[in-house]
Amino acid sequence: MNTPELHWFKSSYSDSGDINDCVEVAVAPTATIRIRDSKNKLGAQLALSAPVWGEFVTYVAK
Repeated sequence: MNTPELHWFKSSYSDSGDINDCVEVAVAPTATIRIRDSKNKLGAQLALSAPVWGEFVTYVAK
């Protein structure tokens, strides 16, 4: 689902020298976190609840 009203952003930590080599994240109006591949903006997206997103961020920050 491509939702143009979302404000997509990339983490400053995801830069590997290729500006297209990362994921983008947006907060949807339904309080879900949307995640997509920056190289395929019209492709599939993950939709996570805020608590699940928080657990994921905590896990990867270790």
